[in-house]
Amino acid sequence: MSKAVVSSLYDSDVFRMACRQFDKAADAISLPEAVRDRTKYPRRCLAVSLPVKRRDGSVTVFEGYRVQHNLSTGPSKGGIRFHQDVTLGEVAALAMWMSWKTSLVGLPYGGAKGGVIVNPSELDENELEHLSRRYMQEMVNFVGPHVDVPAPDVGTNEKIMGWMMDTYSNHAGHVESAVVTGKPIALGGSQGRREATGAGVAYLTKRYLEDLGIPVDRATVAIQGFGNVGSETALALAAYGAKIIAISDYTGGIHNAKGIDLAKAIAYVRYQKTLHDFHEGEAITNEQLLELPCTVLAPCALERVITDQNAAKLKCRVLAEGANGPTTNAADKIIEARGDIELIPDVLCNSGGVIVSYFEWLQNLSNFYWSRDEVLQKLFAMLDKAKAAVDAQKGKFKFSRRLAALTLGIQRVADAKAARGLFP
Repeated sequence: MSKAVVSSLYDSDVFRMACRQFDKAADAISLPEAVRDRTKYPRRCLAVSLPVKRRDGSVTVFEGYRVQHNLSTGPSKGGIRFHQDVTLGEVAALAMWMSWKTSLVGLPYGGAKGGVIVNPSELDENELEHLSRRYMQEMVNFVGPHVDVPAPDVGTNEKIMGWMMDTYSNHAGHVESAVVTGKPIALGGSQGRREATGAGVAYLTKRYLEDLGIPVDRATVAIQGFGNVGSETALALAAYGAKIIAISDYTGGIHNAKGIDLAKAIAYVRYQKTLHDFHEGEAITNEQLLELPCTVLAPCALERVITDQNAAKLKCRVLAEGANGPTTNAADKIIEARGDIELIPDVLCNSGGVIVSYFEWLQNLSNFYWSRDEVLQKLFAMLDKAKAAVDAQKGKFKFSRRLAALTLGIQRVADAKAARGLFP
């Protein structure tokens, strides 16, 4: 019998939520006790202090983390988020979900995640660069093309990835493009990487609408979160013919039943930084957006926004999880009991980002680069394969779609750990 790990290190609502998801999936596939805890808990974590000299001459020490959940199936992979509410428990949960996601879609990676407790909007560009470089400097001995490959997440972008790549390369003494993904094209970034997560959310949404017999050009869409993932999801679904009727960010949202002019919204956010006072529709709250009548609801912001308080009030036909962990365990039970919502779980729905990050990594290692059309064609082929596997698992065992996806991902990681055995 394995002895259960008892640790308060990662204790948080979101980590407990991820653990409950794991436990349910592990029970469903009768995962042996000998590999259960090894598969469940993170391999290692790093907490670092990041002193940054501010423009007024003062020094602020920020706190940063990196959690590497699984290193048994390849280098770990996962984003770095800069956000004022980052916690170690959140980072650990996100790293866990990355393990199941990369396993589910067949990538030779484990899961990882990083974070810094900071509101990036409160830093000027020099301060942001110093923070980004200091973070990578502290991680130099724990990351690398065959160890752990970071990427952008909430609050970070391709410019920050470029600074991090440069920092690592200076330590290595040569250019090492493959140390991070989501970089600028000029530094070895991949065509299609910026829009990959949103394009994947939109593609899978279209495929599930087709399964339901709902024409995409008759679908209405509400999107919570209008950052990279939300805006690219909106653009891709609109290109398929869907009508985007609501969008939001942390300042609130806009509802327009006739459809929102996305070009205007994107231009507004580019200059104003938020959707606040964007007057192309009726102002609504994020909570109101989640309960709007629509064909597709896509939460593309942060975790735990669909709860037992609002799950019964959802009025969508398809729930496409562009964010990681947007639906709590209690909300999951309500949605499953309702039976009238097709849920596309996060580990499948938003996997387009890590798939194209994998493509970028491959291109960097081989120094051979693909066109945008090639990237998207390969992406959609991998999403179709993962969708088919999830739906087959769902049908075979009468699982929910989330449970089907998690059991596939978890089983593959557990099998790898069992096959490798225990190093003394």
